[in-house]
This record gives sequence, C-alpha cells and structure tokens, in this order.
Amino acid sequence: MPNAETRYAVDPATAKGFDTETLRAHFHVGGLFAVGELKLVYSHYDRLIVGSAVPSSQDLVLDNVPETGTESILDRREMGILNIGEEGAVTVGGQTYHVGNGEVLYIGKGAGKITFSAPGRYYVLSAPAHQTYPTKLIKIEDAKRVELGSQEAANERVIIQLLHPDVCESCQLLMGYTQFAPGSVWNTMPAHVHDRRMEAYLYFDMSQDQRVFHFMGKPDETRHIVVANEEAVISPPWSIHSGAGTGSYTFCWAMAGDNVDFTDMDMVPMEALR
Repeated sequence: MPNAETRYAVDPATAKGFDTETLRAHFHVGGLFAVGELKLVYSHYDRLIVGSAVPSSQDLVLDNVPETGTESILDRREMGILNIGEEGAVTVGGQTYHVGNGEVLYIGKGAGKITFSAPGRYYVLSAPAHQTYPTKLIKIEDAKRVELGSQEAANERVIIQLLHPDVCESCQLLMGYTQFAPGSVWNTMPAHVHDRRMEAYLYFDMSQDQRVFHFMGKPDETRHIVVANEEAVISPPWSIHSGAGTGSYTFCWAMAGDNVDFTDMDMVPMEALR
C-alpha cells in the first residue's frame, strides 16, 4: 500500500492570508523519492495524483489506492511515469517496458496494477480518464521539441513535450520537461494563468545546495515557495507558475483539466504583476 496524502483545494482569497508554513503545507510536495517506497499526493485540483516510486532490492507494486475509490488505481484513471534515474523496468498489463532516463511511459485507463523495478527513479502522475488510450513508451527522440527564450533574458530553454497530442494521445494528462541553456535560470516569464487547467511542477537535476524560487498566486498578489532538488509544487488554476533558480535545473511540468491544448494560456503583462 502506498504512502498517500490528500491535499484539498484552496481558493485565492483564502490563500492570500497564508504564511510561509501554511502555503508550503498546501502547495509544496517534499519527501518524494524515498528508497523502497511509493509516495502519492492526491490533489483536489482536477483530482491529479503526484507521486514517486523508488524500488530497491524488491519491486514496488501500485494497485489499490483507497483515495481513488476504485479497486485498482487505473480503473478510471490514466497515468504518466517519468524516469529521472537510471534505466529501469515498469510492468503493466503483463508487458514490461524498459524506461530510460528522461523517458515517459503513458498507461491508459483500465491497465491494472503497475510494478516498478530497480534501478529507476520514477515520478508518477495520474488523472481521471473517460476512455482508454493505448499504453505507450515515449522515448526522447519521439518528443516534440520547442526552443524558447534568450541568453539576454536568462531564459534560453528547450521544452521537451512527451505526453502531448502531437506525440501520444491521452484523455487530459499532459506532461514533459524543460531544460535550460548554460547561464539561464528563469522559466515561464512573462507569467501566465490558465483557469481551465491546473499544473504540477517537479524540480530536479539540481545540486543539493541550490534552490528554485517558485512564484505563485494571483498575478496581483504573488507569493513564492523555495524548492530543493526533487521537490514538487502543486499549482492551482488561478495561480501564475514561474520560477528562477540559483543554478541550473530541469523541471517536469504536468497539466490536467478541460483540454489538452498546451498553448491555452492567458498571458499576464509584466506591469500587472505585484
């Protein structure tokens, strides 16, 4: 049985009054990637599940999760698994997939239990699904690449879109990750919101003494969360989501909600930020 935690949705007026500790309690996800453990956070924002699996000498099996109310976690859900460690194996539906570093395994609704084998370091995301799409291993060469930003703005980066309509069909789950050119640290600025979809961010590939300052909140009422390596942030639909690091890092973005249109964004002009 995985170690599961529930996070309830918070409206922006309530979040406005949070101190640092309370803000982190609702939106920061730490303690992921514990060796030999399955960890899940069940969010009431679009019912997205954020979690991790780090098998060691024994496989880890993900099946019944009481928070979903179904016999098996994927009875009414889909899942995306990103491996941020060495190549490992994930078995689902009687088939074993060898998932390399930076690759994503998409698993469709109704696939049954999932078995994680070492030495992978797996980031797990799951959202409700209305129909079944085929399980698919998405390799880096299959991804859609989008290059953005500039060295002058310290945001030169490439967006690796893996679970995306141009690469792999899904019901509502989108995911990929962003890598930075040397000397660039800013992501997603100018900021945007999309009230039709929530998002989750995992920050990784950071040294232990580095941090990312993740900015969130209504555009005119911003807050920040300090994030260490392999920690995540749940980003509600009403919030901006942007960050800047003290050094190089990679972040995995994932979205769930009304649509799978990656460009569905409401841009926020710089002069509107407070």
